[in-house]
Amino acid sequence: MKVLLAGGGTAGHINPALAIAGTIRENEPDAQILYVGAKGGMEERLVPAAGYEFRSVVISGFQRKLTWNNVKKNVKTVAHIFTSTAEAKKIIREFQPDICIGTGGYVSGPVIREAMRLGIPALIHEQNAYPGVTNKALCKKAKKTMLAVADAQRNLPAAARCVVTGNPVRSAVLHVDRQQAREAMGLREEDRLVLSFGGSLGARRINEAMVEVLTQSVSYGKIRHIHGYGQWGKWFPGALEERGILLGEHPELDIREYISDMPQCLAAADLVICRAGAITLSELQACGRAAILIPSPNVAENHQYHNAMAMVKRGAAEILEEKDLTGEALWNKIQELLEQPERLKSLAEHAKEMAILDANQRIYKIIKEVLAQPAGRP
Repeated sequence: MKVLLAGGGTAGHINPALAIAGTIRENEPDAQILYVGAKGGMEERLVPAAGYEFRSVVISGFQRKLTWNNVKKNVKTVAHIFTSTAEAKKIIREFQPDICIGTGGYVSGPVIREAMRLGIPALIHEQNAYPGVTNKALCKKAKKTMLAVADAQRNLPAAARCVVTGNPVRSAVLHVDRQQAREAMGLREEDRLVLSFGGSLGARRINEAMVEVLTQSVSYGKIRHIHGYGQWGKWFPGALEERGILLGEHPELDIREYISDMPQCLAAADLVICRAGAITLSELQACGRAAILIPSPNVAENHQYHNAMAMVKRGAAEILEEKDLTGEALWNKIQELLEQPERLKSLAEHAKEMAILDANQRIYKIIKEVLAQPAGRP
Protein backbone atom coordinates (compact mmCIF):
# COMPACT_ATOMS: atom_id res chain seq x y z
CA MET A 1 0.00 0.00 0.00
CA LYS A 2 1.26 3.46 -0.95
CA VAL A 3 -0.19 6.34 1.07
CA LEU A 4 0.30 10.05 0.55
CA LEU A 5 -0.50 12.36 3.50
CA ALA A 6 -0.85 16.13 3.23
CA GLY A 7 -1.37 18.65 5.98
CA GLY A 8 0.52 21.30 7.84
CA GLY A 9 0.92 24.79 9.18
CA THR A 10 0.15 23.88 12.79
CA ALA A 11 0.72 20.89 15.05
CA GLY A 12 -3.07 20.43 15.04
CA HIS A 13 -2.86 19.36 11.38
CA ILE A 14 0.52 17.62 11.51
CA ASN A 15 0.12 15.39 14.58
CA PRO A 16 -3.09 13.70 13.35
CA ALA A 17 -1.39 12.96 10.04
CA LEU A 18 1.59 11.45 11.86
CA ALA A 19 -0.75 9.42 14.07
CA ILE A 20 -2.52 8.07 10.97
CA ALA A 21 0.86 7.24 9.41
CA GLY A 22 1.85 5.43 12.60
CA THR A 23 -1.33 3.36 12.61
CA ILE A 24 -0.80 2.37 8.98
CA ARG A 25 2.80 1.41 9.70
CA GLU A 26 1.74 -0.67 12.74
CA ASN A 27 -0.79 -2.61 10.68
CA GLU A 28 1.22 -2.79 7.47
CA PRO A 29 4.97 -2.49 8.11
CA ASP A 30 5.71 -2.64 4.38
CA ALA A 31 3.43 0.30 3.52
CA GLN A 32 5.12 3.15 1.67
CA ILE A 33 4.21 6.51 3.20
CA LEU A 34 4.97 9.94 1.78
CA TYR A 35 4.13 13.17 3.62
CA VAL A 36 3.71 16.34 1.56
CA GLY A 37 3.91 19.62 3.48
CA ALA A 38 4.59 23.31 3.04
CA LYS A 39 8.09 24.54 2.31
CA GLY A 40 9.37 26.18 5.49
CA GLY A 41 6.51 24.86 7.65
CA MET A 42 7.07 23.08 10.96
CA GLU A 43 6.18 19.81 9.23
CA GLU A 44 9.49 20.12 7.36
CA ARG A 45 11.20 19.38 10.71
CA LEU A 46 8.65 17.18 12.49
CA VAL A 47 7.90 14.66 9.73
CA PRO A 48 11.47 13.49 8.97
CA ALA A 49 12.11 13.37 12.73
CA ALA A 50 9.19 10.94 12.98
CA GLY A 51 10.83 8.73 10.34
CA TYR A 52 8.72 9.45 7.25
CA GLU A 53 9.71 10.52 3.76
CA PHE A 54 8.91 14.20 3.19
CA ARG A 55 8.39 16.35 0.10
CA SER A 56 7.40 20.01 0.09
CA VAL A 57 5.53 22.49 -2.08
CA VAL A 58 5.65 26.26 -1.86
CA ILE A 59 2.30 27.49 -0.54
CA SER A 60 0.96 30.31 1.61
CA GLY A 61 -2.37 31.46 2.95
CA PHE A 62 -4.37 34.59 2.26
CA GLN A 63 -4.06 37.48 4.71
CA ARG A 64 -7.48 38.76 5.70
CA LYS A 65 -6.48 42.10 7.20
CA LEU A 66 -6.11 44.65 4.42
CA THR A 67 -2.72 46.33 4.63
CA TRP A 68 -0.27 47.14 1.84
CA ASN A 69 2.11 44.40 3.03
CA ASN A 70 -0.73 41.90 3.18
CA VAL A 71 -1.88 42.82 -0.32
CA LYS A 72 1.63 42.04 -1.58
CA LYS A 73 1.59 38.73 0.33
CA ASN A 74 -1.77 37.86 -1.21
CA VAL A 75 -0.42 38.47 -4.73
CA LYS A 76 2.31 35.93 -3.95
CA THR A 77 -0.29 33.54 -2.58
CA VAL A 78 -2.22 33.66 -5.88
CA ALA A 79 0.99 32.81 -7.73
CA HIS A 80 1.66 29.96 -5.29
CA ILE A 81 -1.75 28.46 -6.06
CA PHE A 82 -0.60 27.77 -9.62
CA THR A 83 2.96 26.69 -8.82
CA SER A 84 1.93 24.45 -5.90
CA THR A 85 -0.58 22.63 -8.10
CA ALA A 86 2.17 21.86 -10.63
CA GLU A 87 4.51 20.74 -7.83
CA ALA A 88 1.81 18.54 -6.30
CA LYS A 89 1.04 16.95 -9.67
CA LYS A 90 4.72 16.09 -10.17
CA ILE A 91 5.04 14.54 -6.69
CA ILE A 92 1.85 12.48 -7.08
CA ARG A 93 2.83 11.14 -10.52
CA GLU A 94 6.27 10.15 -9.25
CA PHE A 95 4.98 8.47 -6.06
CA GLN A 96 1.79 6.97 -7.59
CA PRO A 97 -0.14 6.59 -4.30
CA ASP A 98 -3.03 4.20 -3.85
CA ILE A 99 -4.79 6.68 -1.55
CA CYS A 100 -4.29 10.29 -0.38
CA ILE A 101 -5.30 11.68 3.03
CA GLY A 102 -5.57 15.38 3.86
CA THR A 103 -5.59 16.65 7.44
CA GLY A 104 -6.08 20.35 6.74
CA GLY A 105 -3.98 23.45 6.37
CA TYR A 106 -3.29 25.35 3.16
CA VAL A 107 -0.90 22.73 1.77
CA SER A 108 -3.51 20.00 1.69
CA GLY A 109 -5.58 22.03 -0.79
CA PRO A 110 -3.49 21.72 -3.97
CA VAL A 111 -2.21 18.24 -3.08
CA ILE A 112 -5.55 16.57 -2.38
CA ARG A 113 -7.34 18.49 -5.13
CA GLU A 114 -4.77 17.32 -7.69
CA ALA A 115 -4.94 13.74 -6.40
CA MET A 116 -8.72 13.70 -6.89
CA ARG A 117 -8.36 15.22 -10.36
CA LEU A 118 -5.97 12.37 -11.24
CA GLY A 119 -8.54 9.80 -10.06
CA ILE A 120 -6.79 8.79 -6.84
CA PRO A 121 -9.18 8.13 -3.92
CA ALA A 122 -8.88 10.78 -1.23
CA LEU A 123 -9.93 11.06 2.42
CA ILE A 124 -10.24 14.17 4.58
CA HIS A 125 -9.75 14.33 8.34
CA GLU A 126 -11.23 17.36 10.15
CA GLN A 127 -10.03 17.86 13.72
CA ASN A 128 -12.25 20.78 14.72
CA ALA A 129 -15.92 21.29 15.52
CA TYR A 130 -15.98 24.09 12.92
CA PRO A 131 -14.28 22.87 9.72
CA GLY A 132 -11.46 24.80 8.11
CA VAL A 133 -11.73 26.47 4.71
CA THR A 134 -9.53 23.92 2.93
CA ASN A 135 -11.45 20.89 4.15
CA LYS A 136 -14.77 22.56 3.33
CA ALA A 137 -13.60 23.00 -0.24
CA LEU A 138 -12.26 19.45 -0.60
CA CYS A 139 -14.91 17.39 1.15
CA LYS A 140 -17.44 17.36 -1.70
CA LYS A 141 -15.26 15.07 -3.80
CA ALA A 142 -13.54 13.13 -1.03
CA LYS A 143 -14.49 9.47 -0.58
CA LYS A 144 -15.07 10.15 3.13
CA THR A 145 -14.78 13.14 5.43
CA MET A 146 -13.67 11.87 8.82
CA LEU A 147 -14.79 14.07 11.72
CA ALA A 148 -13.46 14.46 15.25
CA VAL A 149 -16.89 15.56 16.50
CA ALA A 150 -20.35 15.19 15.00
CA ASP A 151 -20.99 18.96 15.40
CA ALA A 152 -18.74 19.64 12.39
CA GLN A 153 -21.20 18.05 9.96
CA ARG A 154 -23.64 20.97 10.38
CA ASN A 155 -21.07 23.26 8.77
CA LEU A 156 -20.26 21.05 5.80
CA PRO A 157 -22.11 20.72 2.48
CA ALA A 158 -24.64 17.92 2.06
CA ALA A 159 -22.39 16.30 -0.53
CA ALA A 160 -19.75 15.51 2.10
CA ARG A 161 -19.74 11.82 3.06
CA CYS A 162 -19.17 12.29 6.78
CA VAL A 163 -18.24 9.69 9.37
CA VAL A 164 -17.24 10.39 12.98
CA THR A 165 -13.86 8.86 13.80
CA GLY A 166 -12.54 11.15 16.54
CA ASN A 167 -9.01 12.55 16.72
CA PRO A 168 -6.06 10.19 17.08
CA VAL A 169 -4.74 10.34 20.67
CA ARG A 170 -1.21 9.50 21.77
CA SER A 171 -0.98 6.05 23.32
CA ALA A 172 0.92 7.51 26.31
CA VAL A 173 -2.17 9.58 27.18
CA LEU A 174 -4.45 6.57 26.95
CA HIS A 175 -2.39 4.26 29.13
CA VAL A 176 -1.03 6.35 32.02
CA ASP A 177 -2.50 5.50 35.44
CA ARG A 178 -3.87 8.40 37.53
CA GLN A 179 -2.95 6.96 40.92
CA GLN A 180 0.58 6.13 39.84
CA ALA A 181 1.00 9.59 38.30
CA ARG A 182 -0.12 11.29 41.52
CA GLU A 183 2.12 9.11 43.66
CA ALA A 184 5.10 9.90 41.42
CA MET A 185 4.44 13.61 42.02
CA GLY A 186 4.13 13.16 45.77
CA LEU A 187 0.47 14.13 45.82
CA ARG A 188 -1.70 13.10 48.75
CA GLU A 189 -5.33 12.04 48.42
CA GLU A 190 -6.56 15.44 49.63
CA ASP A 191 -4.24 17.50 47.41
CA ARG A 192 -5.85 19.40 44.54
CA LEU A 193 -3.68 19.85 41.44
CA VAL A 194 -4.36 22.55 38.84
CA LEU A 195 -2.57 22.15 35.49
CA SER A 196 -2.40 25.21 33.23
CA PHE A 197 -0.69 25.90 29.91
CA GLY A 198 -1.09 27.86 26.70
CA GLY A 199 0.80 25.66 24.27
CA SER A 200 4.50 25.25 23.50
CA LEU A 201 4.87 28.91 22.54
CA GLY A 202 2.73 30.13 25.43
CA ALA A 203 -0.32 32.39 25.53
CA ARG A 204 0.35 35.86 26.91
CA ARG A 205 -3.17 36.50 28.19
CA ILE A 206 -3.24 33.19 30.05
CA ASN A 207 0.21 33.87 31.50
CA GLU A 208 -0.85 37.33 32.66
CA ALA A 209 -3.95 35.91 34.35
CA MET A 210 -1.94 33.12 35.96
CA VAL A 211 0.41 35.62 37.64
CA GLU A 212 -2.60 36.92 39.57
CA VAL A 213 -4.00 33.40 40.11
CA LEU A 214 -0.76 32.12 41.63
CA THR A 215 -0.43 35.23 43.79
CA GLN A 216 -3.89 34.54 45.21
CA SER A 217 -3.28 30.80 45.44
CA VAL A 218 -0.13 31.19 47.54
CA SER A 219 -2.19 33.06 50.14
CA TYR A 220 -5.05 30.56 49.87
CA GLY A 221 -2.62 27.73 50.49
CA LYS A 222 -4.63 24.65 49.49
CA ILE A 223 -3.70 24.07 45.84
CA ARG A 224 -0.78 22.57 43.94
CA HIS A 225 -0.04 24.09 40.53
CA ILE A 226 1.82 23.04 37.41
CA HIS A 227 2.02 25.90 34.89
CA GLY A 228 3.73 25.87 31.49
CA TYR A 229 4.45 29.42 30.34
CA GLY A 230 5.89 28.56 26.92
CA GLN A 231 8.70 29.82 24.75
CA TRP A 232 7.34 33.38 24.60
CA GLY A 233 6.69 33.55 28.34
CA LYS A 234 10.23 33.61 29.72
CA TRP A 235 9.26 36.76 31.63
CA PHE A 236 6.81 34.76 33.77
CA PRO A 237 9.08 33.70 36.70
CA GLY A 238 10.31 37.30 36.99
CA ALA A 239 6.73 38.56 37.15
CA LEU A 240 6.10 36.23 40.09
CA GLU A 241 9.22 37.49 41.85
CA GLU A 242 7.93 41.04 41.48
CA ARG A 243 4.88 39.85 43.46
CA GLY A 244 7.19 38.53 46.18
CA ILE A 245 6.82 34.88 45.11
CA LEU A 246 10.23 33.18 45.05
CA LEU A 247 9.73 29.77 43.48
CA GLY A 248 12.39 28.15 45.64
CA GLU A 249 10.26 28.92 48.68
CA HIS A 250 7.04 27.46 47.23
CA PRO A 251 7.25 23.72 46.51
CA GLU A 252 3.53 23.73 45.71
CA LEU A 253 4.31 25.69 42.52
CA ASP A 254 5.85 23.78 39.60
CA ILE A 255 6.53 26.46 36.99
CA ARG A 256 8.09 25.40 33.69
CA GLU A 257 8.67 26.71 30.19
CA TYR A 258 7.55 23.45 28.60
CA ILE A 259 5.61 20.51 30.03
CA SER A 260 7.46 17.52 28.61
CA ASP A 261 5.56 14.91 30.68
CA MET A 262 2.07 16.05 29.68
CA PRO A 263 0.44 12.56 29.81
CA GLN A 264 1.48 12.18 33.47
CA CYS A 265 0.44 15.74 34.34
CA LEU A 266 -2.98 15.30 32.70
CA ALA A 267 -3.52 12.04 34.55
CA ALA A 268 -2.66 13.60 37.93
CA ALA A 269 -4.59 16.87 37.53
CA ASP A 270 -7.96 17.65 39.10
CA LEU A 271 -8.54 20.72 36.93
CA VAL A 272 -6.96 21.82 33.64
CA ILE A 273 -6.79 25.38 32.29
CA CYS A 274 -5.89 25.56 28.60
CA ARG A 275 -6.72 26.69 25.09
CA ALA A 276 -9.25 24.73 23.03
CA GLY A 277 -7.16 23.21 20.26
CA ALA A 278 -8.69 20.06 18.85
CA ILE A 279 -5.98 17.62 19.90
CA THR A 280 -5.74 19.09 23.40
CA LEU A 281 -9.48 18.60 23.88
CA SER A 282 -9.32 15.03 22.60
CA GLU A 283 -6.64 14.31 25.21
CA LEU A 284 -8.75 15.93 27.95
CA GLN A 285 -11.63 13.70 26.94
CA ALA A 286 -9.46 10.59 26.81
CA CYS A 287 -8.25 11.27 30.36
CA GLY A 288 -11.65 12.44 31.60
CA ARG A 289 -10.47 15.75 33.06
CA ALA A 290 -12.47 18.76 34.20
CA ALA A 291 -11.33 21.91 32.42
CA ILE A 292 -11.69 25.66 32.12
CA LEU A 293 -11.23 26.38 28.41
CA ILE A 294 -9.93 29.74 27.19
CA PRO A 295 -10.28 29.61 23.38
CA SER A 296 -7.79 31.58 21.35
CA PRO A 297 -9.60 34.30 19.37
CA ASN A 298 -6.66 34.51 16.94
CA VAL A 299 -7.33 31.41 14.85
CA ALA A 300 -9.13 30.93 11.54
CA GLU A 301 -12.93 30.68 11.69
CA ASN A 302 -12.71 31.11 15.50
CA HIS A 303 -12.61 27.31 15.56
CA GLN A 304 -11.32 27.06 19.14
CA TYR A 305 -14.51 28.68 20.40
CA HIS A 306 -16.59 26.12 18.52
CA ASN A 307 -14.37 23.30 19.85
CA ALA A 308 -14.89 24.55 23.40
CA MET A 309 -18.64 24.94 23.00
CA ALA A 310 -18.96 21.35 21.77
CA MET A 311 -17.79 20.34 25.26
CA VAL A 312 -19.61 23.07 27.19
CA LYS A 313 -22.97 22.09 25.62
CA ARG A 314 -22.45 18.57 26.90
CA GLY A 315 -21.56 19.64 30.43
CA ALA A 316 -17.95 18.54 29.85
CA ALA A 317 -16.09 21.81 30.45
CA GLU A 318 -16.37 25.43 31.55
CA ILE A 319 -15.50 28.29 29.20
CA LEU A 320 -13.91 31.66 29.93
CA GLU A 321 -13.58 33.72 26.77
CA GLU A 322 -10.45 35.81 26.41
CA LYS A 323 -12.48 39.04 26.26
CA ASP A 324 -13.63 38.25 29.81
CA LEU A 325 -10.30 36.90 31.05
CA THR A 326 -8.73 38.56 34.07
CA GLY A 327 -6.69 37.07 36.86
CA GLU A 328 -9.55 37.67 39.28
CA ALA A 329 -12.16 36.07 37.01
CA LEU A 330 -9.99 32.99 36.48
CA TRP A 331 -9.15 32.67 40.17
CA ASN A 332 -12.84 32.90 41.13
CA LYS A 333 -13.69 30.15 38.62
CA ILE A 334 -10.89 27.90 39.91
CA GLN A 335 -11.99 28.35 43.53
CA GLU A 336 -15.63 27.79 42.64
CA LEU A 337 -14.89 24.47 40.91
CA LEU A 338 -12.40 23.13 43.44
CA GLU A 339 -14.87 23.82 46.25
CA GLN A 340 -17.55 21.80 44.42
CA PRO A 341 -16.18 18.24 44.14
CA GLU A 342 -19.42 16.98 42.60
CA ARG A 343 -19.25 19.61 39.87
CA LEU A 344 -15.63 18.65 39.12
CA LYS A 345 -16.62 15.01 38.97
CA SER A 346 -19.54 15.74 36.65
CA LEU A 347 -17.36 17.71 34.22
CA ALA A 348 -14.78 14.93 34.19
CA GLU A 349 -17.38 12.21 33.61
CA HIS A 350 -19.03 14.09 30.75
CA ALA A 351 -15.64 14.76 29.17
CA LYS A 352 -14.86 11.04 29.32
CA GLU A 353 -18.21 10.27 27.68
CA MET A 354 -17.13 12.34 24.66
CA ALA A 355 -13.88 10.43 24.22
CA ILE A 356 -13.36 8.28 21.14
CA LEU A 357 -10.54 5.99 22.16
CA ASP A 358 -10.36 3.88 19.01
CA ALA A 359 -9.99 6.75 16.51
CA ASN A 360 -6.85 5.27 14.96
CA GLN A 361 -8.56 1.94 14.34
CA ARG A 362 -11.66 3.62 12.87
CA ILE A 363 -9.52 5.63 10.46
CA TYR A 364 -7.51 2.59 9.38
CA LYS A 365 -10.72 0.65 8.76
CA ILE A 366 -12.03 3.43 6.50
CA ILE A 367 -8.75 3.51 4.57
CA LYS A 368 -9.03 -0.22 3.89
CA GLU A 369 -12.70 0.04 2.93
CA VAL A 370 -12.01 2.81 0.43
CA LEU A 371 -9.10 0.88 -1.09
CA ALA A 372 -11.37 -2.14 -1.49
CA GLN A 373 -13.97 -0.19 -3.49
CA PRO A 374 -14.04 -0.56 -7.29
CA ALA A 375 -12.68 2.43 -9.16
CA GLY A 376 -15.23 5.18 -9.59
CA ARG A 377 -17.48 4.02 -6.75
CA PRO A 378 -18.33 6.84 -4.28
